[in-house]
Amino acid sequence: MAENQILTTLKILLIGESGVGKSSLLLRFTDDTFDPEQSATIGVDFKVKTVTVGGNTAKLAIWDTAGQERFRTLTPSYYRGAQGVILVYDVTKRNSFAKLDMWLNELDTYSTRTDIIKMLVGNKIDKEKIEVTREEGMKFARRHAMLFIEASAKTRDGVQCAFEELVQKIIETPGLWEMDQRSQGGFSVSDDYRDQEAYCGYCSVL
Repeated sequence: MAENQILTTLKILLIGESGVGKSSLLLRFTDDTFDPEQSATIGVDFKVKTVTVGGNTAKLAIWDTAGQERFRTLTPSYYRGAQGVILVYDVTKRNSFAKLDMWLNELDTYSTRTDIIKMLVGNKIDKEKIEVTREEGMKFARRHAMLFIEASAKTRDGVQCAFEELVQKIIETPGLWEMDQRSQGGFSVSDDYRDQEAYCGYCSVL
């Protein structure tokens, strides 16, 4: 496959309680910027970014709930067709961690793909007051068969890895995207980065 040839286009969701840093993670990943005074956006934010992981290039359409979660107005159309989801909590706010089951229930209710790849991200590890330990995050992720990483949108730690690991896992699950790509021919999935731990020291693949 040519270096700049797109293997597939993927729909990625960011979900979680208001204020956990979903928009900050998205902006850090897409624009490499961070605004400590960023306010919640009303509406659903949407950004596109092309990434190359394991020798394969994918175009990501990333959807951020951007404030809608506080009004519980998300609709099934937000979840429809998504191949991957990043579920975010704030490591300094236990309440945001306690609400994860609710978000997973909503995802299970509205997702149109039973094999959607899920990544759990504990954000704001740059803060001093930590209420949710890494071990608690890993345990929750393992129980729900999710990828897991701790991150900081402020310091960049783990952000790039979170998105790239999610994309790599989706690409390794051809049933999630091959049906939409048949007209483009049969691209082979690279075996590079099969060892996820070696690929990124932050990540824990379950």
